[in-house]
Amino acid sequence: MVTSTTTSTLIGKNWQTKTDCKTMGGKYSKEMNEQNASDKNNDQVEFRIAKLNQVWEKAIRMQLAPVRLSELHSDLKIQEKDELQWKKLKAEGMDEDGEREAKLRRNFNFILAKYGMDGKKDTRTLDSNRLKDHDVKEGDTFDDPKLDKLWNKAKTSGKFSDEELQALQREFQHHKDKINEYNIVMDTVSRTEEIHKNVISPLEGDMKEHVLHQKHTDLKQRMRNLDQGFERLRKITHEGYSADSEFKEPRVIELWEMAKRSNLSEDELDSLKEELRHFETKVEKHQHYQEQLELSHQKLKHVEALGDKDHIMRNKEKYNTLAEKAREMGYKMKKHLQDLTNKISRNGLQHNEL
Repeated sequence: MVTSTTTSTLIGKNWQTKTDCKTMGGKYSKEMNEQNASDKNNDQVEFRIAKLNQVWEKAIRMQLAPVRLSELHSDLKIQEKDELQWKKLKAEGMDEDGEREAKLRRNFNFILAKYGMDGKKDTRTLDSNRLKDHDVKEGDTFDDPKLDKLWNKAKTSGKFSDEELQALQREFQHHKDKINEYNIVMDTVSRTEEIHKNVISPLEGDMKEHVLHQKHTDLKQRMRNLDQGFERLRKITHEGYSADSEFKEPRVIELWEMAKRSNLSEDELDSLKEELRHFETKVEKHQHYQEQLELSHQKLKHVEALGDKDHIMRNKEKYNTLAEKAREMGYKMKKHLQDLTNKISRNGLQHNEL
């Protein structure tokens, strides 16, 4: 759990006064949610929750790469939906144990860390441009000796067509992202343990013990997923893709592997397989828009260097349209991913937060 003092370093000096509120009339109140609108002289804002707008505005100031910014927007939209839903439940007297609130806080802190906005110098080598997954180049690395060794073996094995090699590289990149996520969660566990050492109230100690236990459970599940994912990569590298491979997108493959390890019946698996095919199409469509967004951004930079105002205006309009479409597709894709993960999780699997 991040303290309000720590949080104030994350998004700026104004943050602490908004998150230090002692009552539920603080960051979740209508007044606070609408504060950004009045601060901006009634300009349109991206999110209905003030702290999410602060994160978004900071990301724009940081000049995150377009694809990265689009991913952040989708994550914040999911967070907004979950927080507004929680607010409604809280008003109805639910979540008395604070379980949902704690999970929302963990997810929010995860987003901050994932996009390098948690006030720490990022040593996790998060890529700002996922699109290079499509370009198979000599010297590409995954910042992990085991992954690099396996990838180099796959590239030189002669077992893969160009299309299969691109698909495999996406799987390697997805596994690298999972390692980065694991490191973020492990880092937050270390922070929580430090906070736990300074507990004074026994009741507060019990609450933090509960949060710490949840974080350790999450870490163990993520490590199991990493082990299973690496074993899959090792097997494919040695044997190649089988002719009857069900899916080709890493996130879909991961969901299918999770489903096969769950308590789903054969009929339920068949139904889920069909839904995963539809989801894979959605993932591919989102990837296409991300590619177009990056290309449009590169073209816009080129046009801006030439200085033709009319040309710049036309390219800005196209870029903004693509950015909006990529965000919309990203939200739909991540919401569908969340729903599918929850569905599988209800059958005996641990739910990954993001």
